Amino acid sequence: MTDILARPTSTTSVAPAQAPDQVPVATPLEDARHQLADAVRIMGYDEGTYLMLASARRELTVSVPLRRDDGSIALYTGHRVQHNVSRGPAKGGLRYSPHVTLDEVRALAMWMTWKCALIDVPYGGAKGGIAFDPRTHSTTELERITRRYTTEILPLIGPERDIPAPDIGTNEQTMAWMMDTYSVSQGYTVPGVVTGKPISLGGSLGRASATSRGVVHVAEQALRRLGIEPDGSTSAVQGFGKVGRDTARFLAQLGSRVVAVSDQYGAIFASQGLNIELLADHVDLTGGVSGFIGGEELDPTALLELEVDLLVPAAVEGVLHAENARRVRARLIVEGANGPTTPEADAILEAAGILVVPDILANAGGVVVSYFEWVQANQAYWWTEHEVNTRLEERMKSAWDNVIDFSAKRDLSLRVSATCLALEKVTQAHRLRGLYP
Repeated sequence: MTDILARPTSTTSVAPAQAPDQVPVATPLEDARHQLADAVRIMGYDEGTYLMLASARRELTVSVPLRRDDGSIALYTGHRVQHNVSRGPAKGGLRYSPHVTLDEVRALAMWMTWKCALIDVPYGGAKGGIAFDPRTHSTTELERITRRYTTEILPLIGPERDIPAPDIGTNEQTMAWMMDTYSVSQGYTVPGVVTGKPISLGGSLGRASATSRGVVHVAEQALRRLGIEPDGSTSAVQGFGKVGRDTARFLAQLGSRVVAVSDQYGAIFASQGLNIELLADHVDLTGGVSGFIGGEELDPTALLELEVDLLVPAAVEGVLHAENARRVRARLIVEGANGPTTPEADAILEAAGILVVPDILANAGGVVVSYFEWVQANQAYWWTEHEVNTRLEERMKSAWDNVIDFSAKRDLSLRVSATCLALEKVTQAHRLRGLYP
């Protein structure tokens, strides 16, 4: 066995904190492989299984040239990674961010594999990204970037091959451009090639808020498991974008007092609870949470350390790490983002008795309703929003129950339990299909 397979799942004692400049920063891919190694060891699988699943099945890196509106030429790098396709077509979002790297995309694709398996949708994991800042580009430039990138990855995508969806920096308009570019190449309209499309182009009712709904469904179950009634609880949400905004709104509707919210520009705090609807109007008007008159300014890093019942990190990877995990005072963490907690932070939080609901369970609502959208597109038959939301709630609660049961039987954390359950399904699919000679 390799050393990585021998790494412990968690520790019962925690080493003293290091100064921030001494804390080694693990990459998302290292975190993802660490989680996989733990699950492989616990499930008793061999090193070959680890090696097969620690690497992506297929990767494509492309150049994305852009003629800017002023006539100049820019060149960006894009990626599409298909981690696994044993259980069905690859599925995963497309993000536009200056921080996109191939290793980040690899990690996100792996987490998508586990997420799809855990929530029992017939997909494998994929992810895509282009390294640039969409905020500094016009709408016409974004369209040209999207169409060029889509053209470059055409050999990989399709409704039976790989189905992209929105992620950081992309939205339903991005998906409309991708669908049109792919459809033109095929000579007919193919609505099932992407999900997260506009409703008028075959998108599903309920898709836009599905990830957030899933987060709150799981948060409600987890709060009650801790003996905390959601109505009257306190919560803080890091991120006010695609996931965080609706998560905060649904938590407020559930009766939770959302005392703090942050985004990439700042954070806002109100001990009596923020008016999320007014905050959303303020963000629409100004572009950020800062300056909202219904609360006071807060250091964004301090949001993660507030004394609340529920903390929802719903922004980016690695925000809870070895340096700040000891200062977390929430009783429950529900991961709205992908990979927000490093393995070192996981061990610290577990030792402190803080329950962490992992990303592959907590934020799986988006891929569940993406699957619903894909099914509807393939059947050309559309469900009501009530049908979508009801089926989503059933899936999320069923997955929660499965993870809780496995955790109780094996005395494992929820993250390790969720990864083990997902790994078991993917490994079984591999073994049943066999290796091609």
